[in-house]
Amino acid sequence: MPASVLDDVSHRRYNPLRGSWILVSPHRTKRPWQGQQEAASGSTLPKYDPSCYLCPGNKRAAGGINPQYENTFVFVNDYSAVKEEQAEYHPPDNDGSLSSLFLRAESVTGKCYVVTFAPSHNLTLADLAHQQIVSIINTWATLYAAHLSSTSSLSQIVAATALPPASPNIDSVRPKVQYRYMQIFENKGAAMGCSNPHPHGQIWTTTSLPEEPAMELEQLKSYNREHGGHHMLEDYARLESDQRVRIVYQNSAFIAVCPWWATWPFETMVIAREHKRALTDFSSSEKEQLAEVLSEVTRRYDNLFETQFPYSMGLHQAPLDGSDEETQCSHFHIHFYPPLLRSATVRKFLVGYEMMAEPQRDITPEQAAERLRGCGGVLYRMKMNAEQ
Repeated sequence: MPASVLDDVSHRRYNPLRGSWILVSPHRTKRPWQGQQEAASGSTLPKYDPSCYLCPGNKRAAGGINPQYENTFVFVNDYSAVKEEQAEYHPPDNDGSLSSLFLRAESVTGKCYVVTFAPSHNLTLADLAHQQIVSIINTWATLYAAHLSSTSSLSQIVAATALPPASPNIDSVRPKVQYRYMQIFENKGAAMGCSNPHPHGQIWTTTSLPEEPAMELEQLKSYNREHGGHHMLEDYARLESDQRVRIVYQNSAFIAVCPWWATWPFETMVIAREHKRALTDFSSSEKEQLAEVLSEVTRRYDNLFETQFPYSMGLHQAPLDGSDEETQCSHFHIHFYPPLLRSATVRKFLVGYEMMAEPQRDITPEQAAERLRGCGGVLYRMKMNAEQ
């Protein structure tokens, strides 16, 4: 257990998942706060918005018509960040020139999907029923399995690596090339750049391995080699389960914590307790437990400041097409990066020292976890509706 003196003195904490450090300044939380205190905010959105391009039956931005879906619905993003087909680019040979040293580029192709979480326009993950979240997880798993390389060891445990031929909930086709990585994520709230409040997430598949998961994967591989085949996040989950001070919620399959090295004030990480490489490793029971944890984390976020708590959330798991070492050392986990600091409108910015030197935080992860643990129970919006 860390020395209690760290609760009052500035110190740095190491992030073994990235190989980086963060400055923690807990004494700054004693500064007096005279900022605005906001009243609880309810939802003013309608259940159905005829102008929303994600609502059932509506016309999308590029002209397609959404079906009258009842659970999740998946379609190729009308404004994808990467494209399946584009003009070919071949980097010039490295001839030792300054141009070849500094002006490097490589072509990236891919496919981007939008996943609507529910037909109702006015809900979020925190509002959804348990089985609705299970449906989202199953959709994620289906798409991940459909894009797995046939040479991946993960494909051996997947019954079918093709999308259902006529699924009413998935408007898609088999990718034309093998992609390297699939990033599943959600941006919730205008503060995180979300352009549409209808509950949805995105899935980007690319021929490249993106920087953040690549950085983590290198750390996971190094830990596995240096610690006799142990898996970093399996060991870390065991440590957090024993210490209990940074736990937000847990069940037998997953643990949600404010990690020791968290950057954002109320950052959380959901970790599979046992070594699970990807969504395809989960049993039906484990998917049910993952849905429970996602519901608990997002509901506690909203209850904390009684607002629609913004965040960016993303799944990290094994590459679609990776070496045996990359696949076996990957450990499924989910990051939640929320910006709010003191209230529904006071947020943290990564500026100044944090941009030029290293990340810094005031409230400790232990303090943040304690506050989130106390925010369980009924979603505050439901209480407001019951009182009206």
